[in-house]
This record gives sequence, C-alpha cells and structure tokens, in this order.
Amino acid sequence: MRFVNWAGNQAVVPAEVRTPASAGEVAQAVRDGAKAGRQVRMAGTGHSFTGVALTGGLLLRPNALTGILAYGNDWVRVAAGTPLHVLNQELDRRGLALANMGDVTAQTVAGAIQTGTHGTGREIGGLADQVIELELVLADGTITSVRDGDLFDAARVGLGALGVLTSVTFRVEPSFLLRSRREPMSFRAILTDLDALTGENEHLDFFWLPHTDTCLVKRNNRSPGPAAPPNPVRHWVDNVFLENTLFGLACAAGARFPGAIPWINGVSARLLSPSESVDTSYKIFTSVREVRFLEMEYAIPREHLGQALRETRDLVERMGWRISFPIEVRVTPPSGAWLSTAYGRDSAYIACHVYRATPNPEYFAAVEEIMTRLGGRPHWGKLHTRDADYLATVYPRFADFAKLRDELDPERIFGNAYLAGVLP
Repeated sequence: MRFVNWAGNQAVVPAEVRTPASAGEVAQAVRDGAKAGRQVRMAGTGHSFTGVALTGGLLLRPNALTGILAYGNDWVRVAAGTPLHVLNQELDRRGLALANMGDVTAQTVAGAIQTGTHGTGREIGGLADQVIELELVLADGTITSVRDGDLFDAARVGLGALGVLTSVTFRVEPSFLLRSRREPMSFRAILTDLDALTGENEHLDFFWLPHTDTCLVKRNNRSPGPAAPPNPVRHWVDNVFLENTLFGLACAAGARFPGAIPWINGVSARLLSPSESVDTSYKIFTSVREVRFLEMEYAIPREHLGQALRETRDLVERMGWRISFPIEVRVTPPSGAWLSTAYGRDSAYIACHVYRATPNPEYFAAVEEIMTRLGGRPHWGKLHTRDADYLATVYPRFADFAKLRDELDPERIFGNAYLAGVLP
C-alpha cells in the first residue's frame, strides 16, 4: 500500500501496514517491528509537507484510534488518531472547546501536536501548550502516561521520535464565541501599526498578496454574544468561492501564464471587502483549504517581524518571481515544549506557499536565508533545509531532547530519513 501525503510531494511504500485499535495493539506492533528489524512510524492524514511520518518499515495508520475516551469540566482525553474536525464537533456537543487552534482541521490530534501545529494567539499558545497528559508507547513496547517532567516537555512536540502517541489529554474550557473582523489593509499600514495590531487582538492573522500593497487582516476576539453567524451566502462567497474555487482557477491561470500573476493578485486585492461575524470559536478559528500547495513556515523572535516582512517583500520585488499565493503571518506566546517553534520566546510566524503545480525552491531558499539570519526555527511539518547542526543553535533544549531520545530509543525504532537529518 502506497502512502501519499496531502500535497502529493511525499510518498512511500512501507513493508507492512497495520491499523491498531488500542494502545495494546500499538505496543504489540512496536515489539513486532523491533523483532523484525523494521522502523515503526504512525502516519496521520498526511498534512505534513516533510517526510516526518514516513517509513519503509512498519507504518501504523490511526484510523481505528479515534474518539473521545473521557472528559470532565476542564479536560478531555481523546484517542490520538481523532481528526481535529471531529474533536471540535464532539467538544461542542458537550459544551466545551479548545482555547486556541490552527486553521486546518483534517489533521489527527497526534499528528498536529507532534509537528507543532500552532494557530495564532496573543496569550494562548498552540495545541501542544494545551496538552496536560500524553499516553505513548515507548521503543521497548511499554505503555506510559506522562503529565509533567522532561519526557512530557520533550514528547509534546516529539516528532514521533520518542514514542507512538495513543491518547492525548487536553485542557479545555466552556464553549465560547469569537467576533471575527476581516478587512483589507495596506502592507505599509500594517508595518506602521504592527505592535498595536498584535497587542490589541487576542488572535491576529494576516495575509499579504505579493505584487500588491494589500493584506487581508483577520482579528478574532472573544465576544459575550449574541451569536451573529455570517450570512450563509456571504460565507459561501468568501470562504468557498473566493478563497477556494476562484482562487484555484486564478492559480491555474497563473501557472499557465506567469506574467499575469501580478495582475491577478491585483484583481484579488480589489475584491477583498470588510466583513464581521460572531460565531462558535472553532468555526471562526478554522478555514476551508481545497487548493493544493507546498509550504514553508518559520518562527522568528517576535521583535524581528517587521524586519522580516520588509526583507521578504523587497526580496520578491527584487527577484522578479511571480508568486500567486499570499504570505501568512501569525503570532504566539512562548511555549514550554522543548521542540516547539515558540519555545522560550514570543514568536511570529511567516508562512510562504506556492501552488503545488509550480514549485519554486529558489523562492523558499531565499526566504529561508532571511529567516535563519534572524534566528528562525522551521515548522517541523513544512518544507525546509535545516539540519541538526543548525537546529542545535536555535533550540536551547535540543541536546537534552537528543539525550532523552538516546536513552529511550537507542536502536532508532522510531527513526526515519527525515529524523536522521534534523536530529543528531
């Protein structure tokens, strides 16, 4: 059985595939893999652009490890293979919600936290920062649960290198509403008001359309209500037609006629208009993403965001590339997870995308040079060229993570080609 990721840029044919339905079956698979001399990896829904989940050995699929296992007033324990969109719906049925999340919901719970999915938040971090307990199978086949200590802080964003996650317990809270304001704003105005924008909004997300001076700014803040969901027609126009159907056609046209991309982006910028709604939090946090793309994203110290944006804009203008996809910007507070891209510092994220049919490695490489010069950390699930030598310079606990991995998995049962490049 051939495994192919969502973007279609990573594929593998494993020697064996299993679909365990319990932690015990995962443990047995790990023991069997070790006995056969096969590496063992758990692959989720394939939303990583890197080969972080791949193996030519024993590939575990999490389709049977799904559902809410237990919950209380402020916590929920969920099977590791549960897709985030299912978790959101099940929490909402119980009057509960995650405090923050990213905008993609096709990922599994385990895949999202293991690669550091983060969303955007002034005071509330990504999914790994909302985890209060992990259950995982170690390389010797034992099942363990951790709530604190070194293994907890290392395994929250563990890349699957320390064990196979079988369940995750999140801190949750009563369901709440978010007021979403979307409006176009000039790139120049954003640079001028950057500190105010990030300081005044609980969740700020903005997209710059290359070859224009226009950004789409999304401000999401808690609201006491009443709910005022978007008009169904307007919601379809903004989120389905403009951001997916029409955008996909524009990308296809740009791929065939690259010289038209600046004009197409200019038309897209003029089509943007303000909108506002109040709705259940997860409906505001999440977006529909149907157009396939390749992505690179870096986390940099928050104080360097303005400089990074200016340099990236100047780079695009100077090099003459034709970039159809917007560049996305988000922020998060410091994280305590050792390999979180936000570990120990207020962080800003700059994400560059290209249409899947028209990869542009030179664009990614040049932006990566800017980000690494500013102490950037690449998203573990998105394209980058950094190795263990570089990563050791930007993660204060990198050596501690490597030491713990040596203790728990000296035979590299959970290794693969990607981890061989990014870990010692």
